Amino acid sequence: MFARDYLAEVARIAAAIDAVAVERLVAVLVEVRARGGRLFVIGNGGGAAHASHAVCDFRKLAGFEAYAPTDNVAELTARINDEGWDGAIAGWLAASRLAARDAVLVFSVGGGSRDPSISPNLVAAMEYAQSMGAAVLGVVGRDGGLTARMANACVIVPVVNPDAVTPHTEAFQAVIWHLVISHPALQQHKAKWESTER
Repeated sequence: MFARDYLAEVARIAAAIDAVAVERLVAVLVEVRARGGRLFVIGNGGGAAHASHAVCDFRKLAGFEAYAPTDNVAELTARINDEGWDGAIAGWLAASRLAARDAVLVFSVGGGSRDPSISPNLVAAMEYAQSMGAAVLGVVGRDGGLTARMANACVIVPVVNPDAVTPHTEAFQAVIWHLVISHPALQQHKAKWESTER
């Protein structure tokens, strides 16, 4: 039965996630917030949708000044039209005056690569962030690509089924960021249903 097998894979991934890597991610975020840094969350496709949701949670529940460049569709598409796809997010970060106190959090299945060219806009954004001294963070799949190699902290979602890398990675990106914003070192406000008296 497909549903049973899929859920069994989910359980295997949950058991195999590197909890130390998650704690490292939390620790860097604690440092960024303590120094008044901003959090920029980036991704393509499902990662972009996750970025929007995660920004909401980081702002509302964890007290971050946080942004998702892909939420500003007018600026993003203007940059794509005028300057090209590859540099669109890096240009957005530059216009936001990304600084060493800030962090960029990447949601990506492959993690980005120059050769072969995979998510070149994320690669350029990470390289720009690194050049500015900002922290680079990630929740990625497979071997994590460039994100895993250059990040200050990165959680790699283990592959348990090569035919389900994307759905598993994207599902666990949501699990990880919800874990992170619920972490006692980061959470400042409870979500409504956790704080409503019964």
